[in-house]
Amino acid sequence: MWKRSCEINGKLEDQLPIPAKIISNEEFIPPPPTREQILYAQRAVELSETNARKQNIDRRDFLRTTSGMACALTALNEVFGPCYQVTASEMADPLSFSEPWPKDQFIFDMQTHHVDVSGKWYEDSPEGNKVKAFLQMVRPSLLGFNRTLELLNRTHYVKELYADSDTVMAIISGVPTREWNKNPLPPDQMVATRNFVNELSGSQRSLSHGLIRPNLGLKELDEMERQVKELKVDAWKMYTGAELGEQYWRLDDEKVAYPFWERTKKLGVRNICVHKGLPLGLFNEKGCHPEDITKAASDWPDLNFIIYHSGYKGFGSAGRGVGAPVPAREKPNEQEIPWISDILRALKANPKIKNVYFELGSTFNILSSASPKTCLHALGQMIQVAGADHILWGTDSIWNGSPQSQIVRLRRLQMLPELQEKFKYPELSAKIKDQIFGLNAARLFNINVEEKRKALKVDKMTSLRESYRQNASPSNAQYGWVWQGGSKPPTLPIGST
Repeated sequence: MWKRSCEINGKLEDQLPIPAKIISNEEFIPPPPTREQILYAQRAVELSETNARKQNIDRRDFLRTTSGMACALTALNEVFGPCYQVTASEMADPLSFSEPWPKDQFIFDMQTHHVDVSGKWYEDSPEGNKVKAFLQMVRPSLLGFNRTLELLNRTHYVKELYADSDTVMAIISGVPTREWNKNPLPPDQMVATRNFVNELSGSQRSLSHGLIRPNLGLKELDEMERQVKELKVDAWKMYTGAELGEQYWRLDDEKVAYPFWERTKKLGVRNICVHKGLPLGLFNEKGCHPEDITKAASDWPDLNFIIYHSGYKGFGSAGRGVGAPVPAREKPNEQEIPWISDILRALKANPKIKNVYFELGSTFNILSSASPKTCLHALGQMIQVAGADHILWGTDSIWNGSPQSQIVRLRRLQMLPELQEKFKYPELSAKIKDQIFGLNAARLFNINVEEKRKALKVDKMTSLRESYRQNASPSNAQYGWVWQGGSKPPTLPIGST
């Protein structure tokens, strides 16, 4: 069966800084934990217990420190191999948790969410009741639905993104509905959040997507124009698998989609962000498949097609992801990542296509904790085929909590020597990580990073964050759905595979 991750966390003494189970944002069914994940959890608790005693603090408080993060990274290494840079001294002493990255690292999150809490339709309409049920599943609270909304509201969004993490810029995103008054965060409210964050900061910290729905017909061209001219949206977000108008659609449909590409080109919005992969839930699986990317990108070279979730198949019924069984008759192919590898093969066959980008939201969070080696394969292949300058940082926060754990994981991730030798993957250098974290996104949105760094150092958000961090109250709680079963931990020795 499945339970909410935070429901389980609330009953545990320890909340690991890196989750031990794959957490679903409801776009896929969370699988049972693998034997490696169970071992990781066991070992992380053991290490944290030992080192918490040395520091004379309880384990729950210890796990909120950098030493707790070091224990989690060490446990992952013991189970999956040395995928993360971490030392024994960092577990024992939080002051020794080294920071080899620059203090002004430019982290630009391409996928963030919250909900608008001002509407009354949650209680007053069938559509609102459905959204209410969804939000209560993502962030349940014993204090009732008002507390759930508070945990997802604009204020909490600012806290978890800009105070509890090292994120410096972000794009606010949304989800599709047929009618905006039946949407938890319609385009007007997304833009209102962007404006709120920027006014609070005194500088540009936030951008906003607009939402377009070509499967509702050509009347949507007027809505597209409204969002550009009145709301001044910064990019588009779309869901080809959302069956609005009772049909999904394709990026390369010359009748349905191409009028929108022509219009956005005239309007000057070049960045097309499209949900691909993670097909379960409310989405049509065919519509989430990335097979329509290459023709659209080839036909519209002046537009940037940014593939959200990197097109990762995840745990769909027809494909396999981390934790899914491989039939015995099939020879395992360790470097095959469902649907991501499909996109990369298509790009390799069409080397002239240079306008396809991979956004990491949810995919990195899943793979870096559940199967770090698979994560290295994914990043290695993307760099080989598309280039390090075509990978964009995204976290899908704050659906699943603060993104800081994910930031630390990418900073500490290192390419295994055996993968470099066998598959010729490059080292995950500081330069490549800086590109992924934000320099690539800055280029797509014409942001002068050096000028931006100067502005961010002295803006109000920086001073608010520094003040908050003197008495910070971050949480390791992860939100969403996880598998909760009765299986006993395997008797696998630490370090074996």
